[in-house]
Amino acid sequence: MTSIALIGNPNTGKTTLFNSLTDKYAVVGNWTGVTVDKKVGTLKHSNIEVVDLPGAYSLNPLTKDEAVVAKYLLTNRPDLILNITNASQLKRNLLLTIEVLERGLPLVLILNMIDDLRRSGQSYDLALISQRLGCKVLTTNARGHQGIKELHQQITDYQEVPAPKLRLDYPPMLQQAIRQAAEALEADFDYPATVARWLAIQFIDQNKAIQEYASNHQLTPLTSQAKYYEAQKFADQIYNTRLVFIESLLHDAQQQPAKTDSGQLTAKIDQVVTNPVLGLPIFAGIFYLMFKLSFEWVGTPLSDALDWFLSVPVSNTVDHWLLQLGAMAPLRSLIVNGLIAGVGGVLSFIPQIFTLFACISLLEDSGYMARAALVTDRLMQMIGLNGKSFIPLIIGFGCNVTGIMAARTIEQPKERLVTTLIMPFMSCSARLPIYGLVVAAFFPHHQALVVLSIYFLGIVVALLVAKLYQLLFRVKERSVFIIELPEYHLPRFDVIWHGTWDKGKGFIKKAGTIIFAGTVLIWLLSSFGPTGFVTDSTRSFAAALGHGLVPFFRPLGIVQWQAISALFTGVLAKEVITSSMIVMFHTSSKAVLIAALGQFMTPVAAYSLLAFVLLYIPCFATLATIKEETGSFKWVLFAVVSGLAIAYCTSFLIFQIGLLIF
Repeated sequence: MTSIALIGNPNTGKTTLFNSLTDKYAVVGNWTGVTVDKKVGTLKHSNIEVVDLPGAYSLNPLTKDEAVVAKYLLTNRPDLILNITNASQLKRNLLLTIEVLERGLPLVLILNMIDDLRRSGQSYDLALISQRLGCKVLTTNARGHQGIKELHQQITDYQEVPAPKLRLDYPPMLQQAIRQAAEALEADFDYPATVARWLAIQFIDQNKAIQEYASNHQLTPLTSQAKYYEAQKFADQIYNTRLVFIESLLHDAQQQPAKTDSGQLTAKIDQVVTNPVLGLPIFAGIFYLMFKLSFEWVGTPLSDALDWFLSVPVSNTVDHWLLQLGAMAPLRSLIVNGLIAGVGGVLSFIPQIFTLFACISLLEDSGYMARAALVTDRLMQMIGLNGKSFIPLIIGFGCNVTGIMAARTIEQPKERLVTTLIMPFMSCSARLPIYGLVVAAFFPHHQALVVLSIYFLGIVVALLVAKLYQLLFRVKERSVFIIELPEYHLPRFDVIWHGTWDKGKGFIKKAGTIIFAGTVLIWLLSSFGPTGFVTDSTRSFAAALGHGLVPFFRPLGIVQWQAISALFTGVLAKEVITSSMIVMFHTSSKAVLIAALGQFMTPVAAYSLLAFVLLYIPCFATLATIKEETGSFKWVLFAVVSGLAIAYCTSFLIFQIGLLIF
């Protein structure tokens, strides 16, 4: 099958182009670290496979996601490579371009975000760039769908793209070393000439992935000379040669800049939003506004309307038809009181969740999220991390699983481990239904503020725990945090819609799978006891479990066996907590449960419950991802035990201090 690979630096618009070219939608963010693994789609109106590789600054991998790119080129031979660059950042982007061109595969250089370059008043002689690099050059504006038709046609005609023959003028001794190694690889290991030369250059350049490959395959022409290459500092010579070539190329290709005011607006906004003093309060204010929209102004009214529809017309209609069909009482109870009430109670939070995701997608597409990482960098430095760790943490607000995977962008293993272990403290979207339930019941006039405080509680706990882990694991080396701040863009509706849907569809999918299964499980536990089917849930297995743990949870202010039993189902998925409480409290809807909750606990106890839900044992999906990323069950067990301990201590302090104040 014909294969096309998209390669480029982070934040060059690769994923946006991928979405424009294929029938598959991938996550788009106007900031670094969105694509953390390769994505595969099919070119529209064809059977050509398109692979979107993670952003990489070099083929010499410093991070796990960059290693994906190097290993892909090592083990695959795509029919065409599309090298996506930011037209305004060519000096940096072309370093990767040269490495890929030396691989000898057909390549088209894409100058994306060409509109930003033109607004800056700059332009390049594309013919000269094409001539010097030995490859075709196209311009696109992926956000505005400009140049996509021409690019699509170029991909279709991939057979007409010749293999590049770029050969930089490396210093004589380096040239000799490359030639000798390449010739030996050709003669002794039957590598094609272009592959042999590329392997030699990458090995001499101390590419860790290539060095590992050479060692595993016993490529003695390379491994036997490793110390000599290092002693001669050939890697530095390779970098300097490439940099001189790029600077000369861009100097000759740059055309007379025109006068423009572009970029001034971005600079003026950044003076405020990235200000060392104002940056963090603005960040907090933006999130507060998001929660106001989600939990008070827009999301909640829509959520209440959906809850009424599911709990009254749908529930009554289904119950009526079940009676007409002569269904047995347990079956009616399962469908009406279990599935419709439980799963429907969770689905009623969809408007709130989608409103929040729409706000996040808007921030991503506008360019603000990159600023958020920059603003928080100083704060992260205080606890031994940097803004590069904060980017996965922000992604973790959507899903902890995705956030943990995004931590692959962190170079240092111990720093990456710390970020992975604190990720579950980020309040993911799965917790939103229980937040919405509790704040509506106990804090109806301050819903946005309370939810915001829970989110920031997670951040504070994560930062404190990160500092502890820094000392515990003796983390000394830190990753280098470099982030490009894109120009601000007016968010596009289609990007916001796709981003919102991509984040939210997982919630709906869970409703039909994990939440469904969890609801059935909790209905069985609350409807059956040692004597069989029971109408009084206090005689059920769930009640026995909850009552047995009341002494453990009492210091936290949580004394209702229903809430305690529901926490166990939250290990499956945090959304199940809400459906479990609806089932076990035997309420017909979210609204009825909200009205009833006030009878069972105080606002202080309710806030303690929110803190416990935020911090306790991660869900199964998160635990599985921790295992996959760390390669050890040890860290899974560590996450379970530490999460439970931190949640208990935090909720204990909140409740006990709250009793003294209120």
